[in-house]
Amino acid sequence: MRVALDAATRAAAAEEVPVGAVVVHEGRIVATAANAPRTLHDPTAHAEMLAIREAARLLGRDRLEDCDLWVTLEPCAMCAGAIAHARIARLYYGASDPKGGAVEHGPRFFAQSTCHHRPEIYPGIGEAEAGELLRGFFKARRL
Repeated sequence: MRVALDAATRAAAAEEVPVGAVVVHEGRIVATAANAPRTLHDPTAHAEMLAIREAARLLGRDRLEDCDLWVTLEPCAMCAGAIAHARIARLYYGASDPKGGAVEHGPRFFAQSTCHHRPEIYPGIGEAEAGELLRGFFKARRL
């Protein structure tokens, strides 16, 4: 999670919402990404999406069933869909997102009968630091 939190910090420095993601395969990091929708002019450039794309490219396959995803914020519905389609084995995330999250909040994507793959889910890892990054980022914009 430390690497994902560092990526989130880089996102904040680039004036992106501070979210970072890391894909781990066989105990080693294969992809790291930070949120970049504004930088890339791409509404789908969430940290999770970028990390999953890079891991799939580097591993040369679309199924990442032997990979884990570490992300600093509860994934949204778009990212949860990508996690399911990529067949990510385990999802570890930091801060919960009652407003935009789709794992334990909102649509609870992985609990739906139409979801064809459900990763193991481990919430709250690095939650305090991830939450503080997000609160600080948004507080600075409200001043």
